[in-house]
Amino acid sequence: MGKVYFASDFHLGVPNYEESLLREKKVVRWLNQIESDCDTLFLMGDIFDFWYEYNTVIPKYYARLLGKLATMTDRGIKIYFFKGNHDMWTFEYLNKEVGLEVIDEELLITIDKTRFYLHHGDALWKGEISYKFIRKLFRSRWAIWLFHRLHPNFGIGLAKLLSVSSRKKNSVKDDIDIPLEQEYQYQFAMDHASNNEIDFYIFGHRHKPMDIPLNNNTRLINLGDWITKFTYAVLEDNNVSLHTYND
Repeated sequence: MGKVYFASDFHLGVPNYEESLLREKKVVRWLNQIESDCDTLFLMGDIFDFWYEYNTVIPKYYARLLGKLATMTDRGIKIYFFKGNHDMWTFEYLNKEVGLEVIDEELLITIDKTRFYLHHGDALWKGEISYKFIRKLFRSRWAIWLFHRLHPNFGIGLAKLLSVSSRKKNSVKDDIDIPLEQEYQYQFAMDHASNNEIDFYIFGHRHKPMDIPLNNNTRLINLGDWITKFTYAVLEDNNVSLHTYND
């Protein structure tokens, strides 16, 4: 069995076309590097800073990444794509045309006897009721139906504007040094692990690389991001380790 890779939060599309393109090319260079020994790749959400599929229209960018992922799946590499809070409106295109298995929420999976709880990492905490309501509303079939009624030029333009605004707001939170016991992903994992046998909880979303032991058998991994940190994780010999890509 080859290696299993995990990455999250590329946020392709921000802060502008030029910088996003440079980051996309860097991601593709990383994929070229890992392709030879990659058995499975987990893309853990917010790969795009905004993604929406109309019946016949998708965002016109990201051709290099999508082409590379399609080449990898054609070679038999299994790739999971988790919906993040920025690219939740993913329907059939990435599955049918690129070959990705799209995951709506969490995924509990055992790989070579190693047990994982995988999730983008948002909406796990018990508070922030307003965020959970908005998240549920945006994912509802009525919101999707209404957005479908907008012309793509207007709809995608509006959504990108809101997405960039959200990213700027959340970047302030990412920079705050929150005590570990107040990290909601840590709180969730500690609570969940008390009743479940999990070896690794792996999340994105926080843009804060973490490798934290929860008990003697369980660890929490946050994948960081590819805006400033360029971090990812690798499963090899039943152990997960964090790495930084430098090219």
